[in-house]
Amino acid sequence: MEKILDIIEAIAHEKNISKEHAIEAFKEALINTAKKLTSYTSNFEVTIDNDTKTYSVHKVITVVADDDEQLFVEVGREDNKEMVPSDAVMPLSEAKEFDESLEIGDKLTEEFILEDHGRTASANLFRELEYHLQRRIEQDLFEKYREKVGTVMLGTVNRIDADDNTHVEIGELKGILTLRNRIKGEKFKRGDTIRALLRYVSVDPQYGLFLELTRTSPKFLEALMASEVPEIADGVVEIVNAARIPGERAKIALKTDQMNVDPIGAAVGVKGVRINAVSEELNGENIDCIEYSPIPEIFITRALSPAITQSIKVDQDEKKAVINITGDQKAKAIGKSGINIRLASMLTGYTIELNEVEGVTERQPESAEGGEMEKTTDTSALADLFK
Repeated sequence: MEKILDIIEAIAHEKNISKEHAIEAFKEALINTAKKLTSYTSNFEVTIDNDTKTYSVHKVITVVADDDEQLFVEVGREDNKEMVPSDAVMPLSEAKEFDESLEIGDKLTEEFILEDHGRTASANLFRELEYHLQRRIEQDLFEKYREKVGTVMLGTVNRIDADDNTHVEIGELKGILTLRNRIKGEKFKRGDTIRALLRYVSVDPQYGLFLELTRTSPKFLEALMASEVPEIADGVVEIVNAARIPGERAKIALKTDQMNVDPIGAAVGVKGVRINAVSEELNGENIDCIEYSPIPEIFITRALSPAITQSIKVDQDEKKAVINITGDQKAKAIGKSGINIRLASMLTGYTIELNEVEGVTERQPESAEGGEMEKTTDTSALADLFK
């Protein structure tokens, strides 16, 4: 026992936890062991001397009034509780028998020597220390990964269970990608490397400490965009909002405060290389990039692209937009199975109502050959510049 603190430090290094947390676990183990050997109603304090690498355990008794409620405590299980005298306090009248100068609130201490209790104490201390060290390890892991919630995690598929949940090895913990958090049509097999968003860290009686992962959250799309587009990662381009129907289509609203930066061009990349990389990761999901506007009418109109609207009336209090649209554009606005209008509504936060009006939306005139605009040959305007 004289080298126990050196052993605790070695365990902390081996288990990759802080020395302070290991010492806290040791203190709790000592207190619980002392209570097991005496009484669970007792109160103990542990003192650690880091210079001499020694420890001491003291039983502490507090002096209270003769009619204090703390003199009796409730012990036992929920269905069989009883009131018993507490060993952590002493009535004033009894304390006066030891020392007349004692008053309410004074504390009496008595050293508790663990070695006097032989092998029983050692066995109990070992079990308690093992338990509390494991709790500290789990607590450190919990805090470590809780700070990573909302970030993309990279892991290896370990197995697929009977409920079609995908179990993923991520560092020291295991992640679980449930069927509802997986993009429709995705299939994984053991050994596959996958990326997913850390949704939250949880403790479950069946799985223990585990990470819940998702590939269907709009935040996963935002995180992937940030990893592929340096302008987004650097904060030059900001993602205002994103809406997804996983595996089918998504819309993402972008803005920038810098006049010389095109947020859409930055997100799409040269020949679409950036947006295609994100789409490939999302099982071929089509992604529409839209420039955000603080003016609801403009933002909603852009969100409904590729449809061209005639007019729009917005009720900001009711969060509702009524849009006049011609018959040839209505199908585009709604989209296949209503997907376009649903995404536009999710992206903007407005309920969108379409009102069909007569007419056909005019398009830019095109030349008969090659679909190019007709070019002018009149150079008189240029000639005037040089007069």
